[in-house]
Parts: sequence; structure tokens; C-alpha cells
Amino acid sequence: MPAPSFVHLRLHSEYSIADGIVRLEEAVDAAAADGMPALALTDLANVFGMVKFYQAARAAGVKPVIGCDVWLENESDRDKPHRLLLLCQSRAGYLRLSELMTRAYRANQYRGRAELKKSWFEETGSDGLIALSGAHHGDVGQALIVDNAQQAQRLAGAWRELFPDRYYIELQRLGNGATVQGAASIPLETYVQRALGLASALKLPVVATHPVQLVKREDFRAHEARVCIAQGYTLSDQRRPRLFSPEQYFRSQAEMARVFRDVPQALANSVEIARRCSLGIELGKNRLPLFQTPDNASLDDYLRNRAAEGLEQRLPQLFPDAALRARHEPRYRERLEFEIRTIQQMGFPGYFLIVADFINWAKANGVPVGPGRGSGAGSLVAYSLGITDLDPLRYDLLFERFLNPERVSMPDFDIDFCQDGRDRVIEYVKSRYGAESVSQIVTFGTMAARAVVRDVAGCSTCPIPFATSSRS
Repeated sequence: MPAPSFVHLRLHSEYSIADGIVRLEEAVDAAAADGMPALALTDLANVFGMVKFYQAARAAGVKPVIGCDVWLENESDRDKPHRLLLLCQSRAGYLRLSELMTRAYRANQYRGRAELKKSWFEETGSDGLIALSGAHHGDVGQALIVDNAQQAQRLAGAWRELFPDRYYIELQRLGNGATVQGAASIPLETYVQRALGLASALKLPVVATHPVQLVKREDFRAHEARVCIAQGYTLSDQRRPRLFSPEQYFRSQAEMARVFRDVPQALANSVEIARRCSLGIELGKNRLPLFQTPDNASLDDYLRNRAAEGLEQRLPQLFPDAALRARHEPRYRERLEFEIRTIQQMGFPGYFLIVADFINWAKANGVPVGPGRGSGAGSLVAYSLGITDLDPLRYDLLFERFLNPERVSMPDFDIDFCQDGRDRVIEYVKSRYGAESVSQIVTFGTMAARAVVRDVAGCSTCPIPFATSSRS
């Protein structure tokens, strides 16, 4: 097999919401079919597709490179943010990227965009990250568009200091006649030549990228429909912005080699960057916040003691008659011991204690909690700890449906809080375990068949679309 000549380092999948329609499996298959040794996923301002992409790429024998196309705050004009492409070299780089994106979403959103500040790299460093300039969308590129070489050199020099030996000037060629917009409008090739001159003057490496937003050229019409749905335009609207091109499909190595045959080093650097990125992701291992026990007791012992105390309180409620209680108690004790051994064996005492903690806090603070549903209602330990309010033995519920050593998986209690007090429970959990340890899960909606028919019909024929987002 010939040596690879190019690796795609800029790919927006369907996880970029309205910025791409590429399905991850299709992108990975395209890379494998073309003999690319690696492929990068760099969705716009998120890494939602990372795990799915990582698994698909490794299964196909393609090295996964994880990164993000980030918004960069433009201090002189917040309505015209810049872009920067960040790629993870290592786990340290991934953690750094996660911190940066979290900070942007929590502390620096503007018009729905989570924007990074350049000063953040000065504060926390850039270890483990490789930066690409963002081509004509970056701050350096925008300076080149207006032919301000002095400003471009100043900006690029600053980035070089922030990313020593890890900053590349990005080049793109989207076909004859392509233009780029900024404070001025110029042919894309003019930007490329100015960028090459800048790289030569500062002795900075260049890299060729191609903004992949489609797998095949013929997918462009579908992509435009999705953009219209998200932005509230119709396809027939002559005033709608045209932000994308049919050329933004998954080009092969041979195509990229022809496009950049005059700058072979830019192609070679795409392969070299992929070599420099080696992020290993550990999957299938659960990490829970630490549950602080009194007197530094072990989680196993504390769970056993709490469950035993809880059962002592439950039994008189279940069997007010002492004689009847004495007859049934051994069966409950035996079941409790069996469950505790299983929970300890599978390493989940902390999970049970954490869930019991915030549920009992909710009950004590006037937030109604459901009695329990799903397989978790089959746990006597959960009943004893106050997580559920259903006696599993009375209804012959099986604990094994909830937790089974032969099928190791994270236990999952289905808990219903009153909507009027749910926010207070979340705030308690944040204060108890730290806001950095608590996240709220969202469902990513794909364009399912029914939603596509409704939304595309609205996008194509009506002045106002029926819907402006996909449904999950």
C-alpha cells in the first residue's frame, strides 16, 4: 500500500447541528476505503460525537483524531467571532479542551455561541493541544483578507508563543472561483498566497485542510435544506445567506494531492499532525464522586450499616404485629445480605449511598419523590435506604433484573421528582458533590423520517417552516 499523502483534519458531522450532515459511520467508511490511516472529528463547538466516532474508527482500522472547531471571541466586534481548530495530542490535551469548552459554555456565551478567549491560553497553557489557524475564518486569516500583513504577523507570532511547535497556518482550496469574506471579499487563492508568504516570513509550518460537511457532492441539497430548517429560511429565499459549497464533500487523497500539488509540505503536515495525535479513551469505566462517610468508615461497611438500620425501621411498618414480623424477618435479612454482597462485589456501594442521600434530602425538604419504578424497585437495599417505597418481597420483584454480576452494567434508578422542586434537588447535589461532578443529560435529536418530511416540506414550500429544529 502506498504511503498516505493526506489526512482529513477538519470534519463537521451531524453533531455540528446545522453545520454538517455527515454520519460518523459513513465518514469512517470513506476514510477506510481511501486508505487514510487516520481521520479527525472536529465538530463546531462541541465533542458530542467523540465516543461514537472513536469506536467506529477503531473498529474500521482508522486512527481517530479528536478535536474541535471552536469559536474565538473577537474583542473588537463580538458579532464577528473568529475560528480556531484544536486537536488533542494526548489525554492532557483532551482534558484541556474539555475545560476550555466548559468554561466557554458556562461563562462566555454570546448569541448562542460558546466562545473561547485567547487570554485563556495565556492563563492555563495549551499543553497537549495542536492549533490550526482557522484558515480564512481565523483572526490571522481575517487580517490577511484585508492585506494587513503587519497585524497578521503579530497575531500569528502570539499564537506561536501560546502553542510552541504546535501552531500551523491552515490552507484551503475549495475550487476555482471560491471567494472568502471578511472586512473585504477576495478570491480564496489570494488568501492562500498571502498565508504562504506569512508562513515563510515567520518560519511557521502550513497544513492543507478541507472543510468536510458532506460525504458526497450530491448530498449538498440535503445539507442546504437542513441549514434552512435550523435558520428559519426557505430554500427558495434569494436573500438567505449561502455559507456552504458543494465542494465541501469528503475529498480523496488523490483529489487533495492534485489541489495542493504545488505545496506538498502542506499535505505531508496533515499526515504528520495525525501522527502527533495519540489520544486513548478509556470506555466502560464508571467514575463517581466520592461519598464522604462519617469517621472515615469504608463504603462497604457504611452501606451495610445504613441498610440494616433502614430495614429495622421498615419492618414494623410492614408487619405491625410482632409475631408476624418475627416470622418474616429472616427472609428479609437473608435477601438484604444477598443484595449487599452483590453490590459490594460489583463496586457500587457509593452509587447507592449517593442516590439515597439526595432522595432523602428531597423528602426531608418538601420535594415529593415517586415511590420507585423500573427494575430498581426490585432492590430491598434501595427500599431500606429510602430510595424506593415499594417492598420488593411483597410483590415478588427480582433484584437480579436491576443488578447482576453476570451482566456488569451501571445501576440506574428511575426517579421522579416533582417539577416544582426538581431544581432545588439539583442545586443540593451540586453543593454536596461539587458542580464539576454534576451534569444534566440532554438527548441529541437526529433527523428522523417523520421530522424530515415535516421540516423539509416547510423549508421547501412555505414562507415559514413548520419547525426549526429536529426532534429526538
